[in-house]
Amino acid sequence: MALSVRKRELPTKTCAACGRPFAWRKKWAKVWEQVRYCSDRCRRRKAKP
Repeated sequence: MALSVRKRELPTKTCAACGRPFAWRKKWAKVWEQVRYCSDRCRRRKAKP
């Protein structure tokens, strides 16, 4: 039986494109340090310096 974790207990980051906070996802478990964007849309849009 899997343990459930509340979303507010997961690590969060701020999206580099839109500035909104987003939470850890299981599919990002191995690459969490490299994740910068909350979605594919933001990744394509990328913030302009």
